[in-house]
Amino acid sequence: MSDGRRGERQRPPARERSARHRSEQRPSERARRTDPARLAAYTAMRDVADGGYANLVLPKLLRDKKISGRDAGFATELVYGATRLSGLYDRIIAVAAGRPVEKIDANVLDTLRLGTHQLLGMRVPSHAAVDETVALARQVNGAGAAGFVNAVMRRVSEREGDAWIELVTEGITDPVERLAARTSHPVWIAKALRAALIGHGTVSTDDVEASLTALLESDNAPAKVSLVARPGLTTLEELEDAGAERSGLSPVGATLPEGDPGAIAAVRDGRAAVQDEGSQLLVLALAAADVQGAATAEERWLDLCAGPGGKAGLLASLAIERRIPFVANEISEHRADLVWQTLAAARAVAREEDVSLKVRHGDGRDLGEVEPGGFSRVLVDAPCTGLGALRRRPEARWRRSAGDVAALAELQRELLASAVDATASGGLVGYATCSPHLNETRFVVADLLKRRDDVEVVDARPWFVDAAGHELEGLGDGPYVQLWPHVHGTDAMFFALLRKH
Repeated sequence: MSDGRRGERQRPPARERSARHRSEQRPSERARRTDPARLAAYTAMRDVADGGYANLVLPKLLRDKKISGRDAGFATELVYGATRLSGLYDRIIAVAAGRPVEKIDANVLDTLRLGTHQLLGMRVPSHAAVDETVALARQVNGAGAAGFVNAVMRRVSEREGDAWIELVTEGITDPVERLAARTSHPVWIAKALRAALIGHGTVSTDDVEASLTALLESDNAPAKVSLVARPGLTTLEELEDAGAERSGLSPVGATLPEGDPGAIAAVRDGRAAVQDEGSQLLVLALAAADVQGAATAEERWLDLCAGPGGKAGLLASLAIERRIPFVANEISEHRADLVWQTLAAARAVAREEDVSLKVRHGDGRDLGEVEPGGFSRVLVDAPCTGLGALRRRPEARWRRSAGDVAALAELQRELLASAVDATASGGLVGYATCSPHLNETRFVVADLLKRRDDVEVVDARPWFVDAAGHELEGLGDGPYVQLWPHVHGTDAMFFALLRKH
């Protein structure tokens, strides 16, 4: 009995594979749509391209689309990974497409970035990464674009990630530029971070290359979800009961291995919050250090640049525990409203305890003149480039430029001078940035010290202690503190402690 195939010519293996793929694509594959997680990731990428922030647009999308659990985690890794590594992926896509990425439609390019990340940065099988990316392209970019995406994705899938990196960086001779390309950083950021590692006394010039590699690679690793238990409002035990694990680094910190922090009652109520452990440590240091002289007579604390309220939330709770009046100042009316909302739980306790807690809307540069010598402790969490939080803000490395540093440094100098003016004799000013850039950190403080003789630097390192009460290591050569993601697992926070004479 015939099987119906007698007399057919046998296809060569390559043609067989090609025909098999074409048969997979028709007719059902041509109409197939991608899954909700990938579609949400694409939508978030386009929102980010239009000026949005991944940490804001993506959670809202996931909630609106009712995407949760592993699918939400998959979408998050897709968006964050594809955005962080877009500099590297664009080099790879350009080779695979045979044209510069500037010649590729921006919408299609985002689809290709998402697909390339699945192939080279995630544990997605190649066939699934290609097929799902083509399905996404067909759904959001059109049938014509889907053919192009299919061809490019198959080219990308022909090499492993390391092989692609070698190929697209082989012509770069400068070691820092080559490392920047390999780790998907703008060259100016890589060079600034290299200078910061040396300038803060973290490493010597001879050892800087290995440390810089570790730092840049850490920028591409997903940051853990860190929580703070605001003292007097909640406890670490409550967070542990909700599935968090107590931090070994911060005395008031915990980490959430999985799940949505917004599902925790204490976080929803503002008694706890998502906050990097480095931010927690510097607030605790400012609160723990000793004030002297006139500042001891009647303590009053100030957060000069409080928006959106994370550090203010911890500082306010510490102040309330000690029955110390607290003021949060913010120049932006919208951000002042966010601070007001963030402090809702603290405000409720302050009313019960009859402790003054105020949110002030005004320019921090003027506050030193408005209330000279009015505070015993002042936190200046200055606006900065955010180079220390690139792992949390995936789009930041592509939006900042070297030119931003000078403008921000001038603002930082003005805010720090105002903070000193607002501090009573013997009081303390904590100057913090989420950037290790020397022009935003040591040079700002050094400039203040040159201009004024009524302030001195206090060694901040003894006040940085872990959950067991031990002084942290690797903070730099002092008297300042510089935290690092590859050393401490925190954002790269800088902190200087100053005393007013």
